[in-house]
Amino acid sequence: MTIALRTPTVAELAAALDVLASWQTEEAPFQLHPGDIGWFWRHGPEAAAAAVRTWSRDGSLVALGLLDEPDLLRLAIAPGAHQDHELAQQLADDIADPDSGVLPAGTVTLEVARDVLLHDLLDENGWARVDPWPILHHDLASVDEHGLRIQVITEQEASVWAHVHGAAWGGGPSDEAAVEARWHRFAGGPAFANARCLVGWDQEDNAVATVTVWAAGPGRHGIVEPMGVHPDHRGKGHGRAMNLAAASALLEMGSTSAMVATPGSNVGAVAAYEAAGFRSLYERLDRRRDS
Repeated sequence: MTIALRTPTVAELAAALDVLASWQTEEAPFQLHPGDIGWFWRHGPEAAAAAVRTWSRDGSLVALGLLDEPDLLRLAIAPGAHQDHELAQQLADDIADPDSGVLPAGTVTLEVARDVLLHDLLDENGWARVDPWPILHHDLASVDEHGLRIQVITEQEASVWAHVHGAAWGGGPSDEAAVEARWHRFAGGPAFANARCLVGWDQEDNAVATVTVWAAGPGRHGIVEPMGVHPDHRGKGHGRAMNLAAASALLEMGSTSAMVATPGSNVGAVAAYEAAGFRSLYERLDRRRDS
C-alpha cells in the first residue's frame, strides 16, 4: 500500500488532532501532542494547517509532523507503526528530500520519539544526536497544594493572561495587545476544547504566573505548554506552584499523567518541574542534519 504525504486543510485538522490524541497513551513514548499544535494555533488556523504534514496508508493516519520552525519538524508516529520498515523508509526519504515539502535543504532538526525504527535510518544517513531534552512525568497519584489563587482564563480575562505571559517571555506593555490577539487565536482552535489556561495570583493579589495545560481526553497523558513567571515575582516558588496547579488541572480533566519536555540546559525550569513532583524518565536527543 502506498503511503501518502500531504498538508491538510484547516477543515481537516480537527480530525487529525483526534487521531493524534488517541496516540497519547501511557504505553506510548512521549512525542508530539495535540497541545503542541494547539499552542502553535496562536499563529492562526491557516498557519497551523500549513505547518502540519500527515502520512496516511490506506486512508489511515500513520504519522503526523509539525513544522514548529521552518527547519524543525516535530514528528509523531502511530503506536503500532514504530517499527514499521515501510513507514520508516518513507519518512526518511521525505525528510531528506527538499522537494517533498517537509524540510528544506541545509541544516535541519528533527524531534522524534526514542526507540522507533526511523532512528536507524537517520544514523545510516549521518544525522547527529544533539540537544538533550529531559522528559518529565507526573503520575498525578498525589498532587500537593500550590498555595496560589488560580484563575481559569476565558475570553473576558485574556488581557490578564497577556500581561503575565508577555512579561514572562520578555515582552513589555506595548506588546500586550499582540499577545492577547494570539490568545484569542489559539483559544479558538479545536485543541483548546481539551485545554485550560491558568493565571496564579499571590496573597498580595498580584498576577504572578501563568500556565496552559492540554489534555488528550480521559485516560491519556496531558502536557504543560507553556509555563512562565512574571519577572517581578521570580524567586518565590511560583514556578513550582504553577506546575502543581497544572498537574491539578490535568487530573480534573481526566488525564492519567502530566508530561513536559524542556531543554536540559534550562536548569531552572527542570528544577521547578521536579520541585512540583515531576520526575525525569529519560533524555530525548533531537536529530540534526548539517548542511
